Amino acid sequence: MTADGHADRGRAAAVGIVGGGVTGLALAHYLDREGVEFELFEAAPDPGGVVRSERVAGHLLEYGPQRIRRTDHIDELIRDLDLESEVRTADPDLHIRVYADGKLRQAPFTPEEFATTDLLSADAKREVLSEPFTAPGDPEESAAELFTRKFGREAYRNLLGPLFGGIYGSNPEAMPVEHALSGLLKLEARDGSLLKTALKRAASDRETPPAISFDDGLQRLPEALAEAHADSIRLGTPVTAVRGADGRDDEREGGWLLETPDGTTHVSDVVLTTPADLTADLVSDLAPDSADALRNLTYNPLAMVYLRADLAEGDVDPDALGYQVGFGEDLRTLGVSWNASMFDRGVRASEASASSSRAERSDGVCTVFLGGMHDPEILAESDDYLGEVASREFEEVTGAPAEVVEVHHLGRGFPAYDDSWAALDDVNLPDGIRLATNYTARMGVPSRIREAESVAEELAAR
Repeated sequence: MTADGHADRGRAAAVGIVGGGVTGLALAHYLDREGVEFELFEAAPDPGGVVRSERVAGHLLEYGPQRIRRTDHIDELIRDLDLESEVRTADPDLHIRVYADGKLRQAPFTPEEFATTDLLSADAKREVLSEPFTAPGDPEESAAELFTRKFGREAYRNLLGPLFGGIYGSNPEAMPVEHALSGLLKLEARDGSLLKTALKRAASDRETPPAISFDDGLQRLPEALAEAHADSIRLGTPVTAVRGADGRDDEREGGWLLETPDGTTHVSDVVLTTPADLTADLVSDLAPDSADALRNLTYNPLAMVYLRADLAEGDVDPDALGYQVGFGEDLRTLGVSWNASMFDRGVRASEASASSSRAERSDGVCTVFLGGMHDPEILAESDDYLGEVASREFEEVTGAPAEVVEVHHLGRGFPAYDDSWAALDDVNLPDGIRLATNYTARMGVPSRIREAESVAEELAAR
């Protein structure tokens, strides 16, 4: 750095990372492991991006992902960052449920569960078993068309639609297979049918990684990554422009300049992990056509209503991860995550409001999801209305009375993977600038970390 706080343009740091969410921070971690110098810039004062955890009235609220799976990559980071003592692990026997035909029913994930489930009728089960005799998936059809054609209408309505659409807060009718299920088509081509793929996975010795969180919530993971690499991470420092060094915006020989309110940093490679619209602003001068394409990508906005409830007061078994709502139900709720019971979290009396008459209760919070592509109109309603809908429908499903703790809006919810994703074909960034994001690859924390490791290895090889 020069005396005035600006980077010396004669020497380029190896990699400039824009964005301090999980992807950017994991990339920093793996670059450090590879011995590659980097500097990471995050506009917010805290690390994590959409992974945010806060305590409200003694309850831990997750403002983004509600849980993560302890995959091999997550396990490795836990060891690297010495977080084992802070891990909370859900019971591996907990399942997701679906509210269908007026009742909560366990979603089947094994042949034995499929045989005994009442989520599907006998006729529907026969349709599922006939899937190997259907035509292969077509990239041009929608996810809804594929699931219905190959597994039957009832299986789509009661199982596949709610589970798949619930992951994205999306509507499978608006999700082309080529964007939303390209990986599934590869598995079908490998195994000969989707049912064979499912049976192969169920018969494997590899167990599904358990759902985990941390004592202070999921944000503890990005916080620990930021702490481990604090010397090369600049929080509260937005990148306002990316320019080619020496005025060359289409060549990587001179490297790149990252402009911030604190000065300019010279780097040889840039990795952008920011949301599509912010990325578009950063590359608008370098690649205007790519910027226009990125601005076309749509996200599914969500509202998350946090309800204080004691599931023991209801008429359902509280041992579950939560539930999705079947497509045939007259409810506006998309799904619910039972966070408190899942991770044995209750209200901390010492942190609860002194005026709360329930401060001594060990009840916990459930997260209700509203909106998404299915019901975007509800997001224009007041928070009071959203809370009323969420609590009323929650009690209707579970029988447990609920009290609203907070309502949070997630403007950039999940990537929609709809027709707008065709715009990615028009994204062509200059050599030396690349994207590592949930809209160019798979979403979910484990997937973000896998991509970060892959990008780090590629950059190290260069």
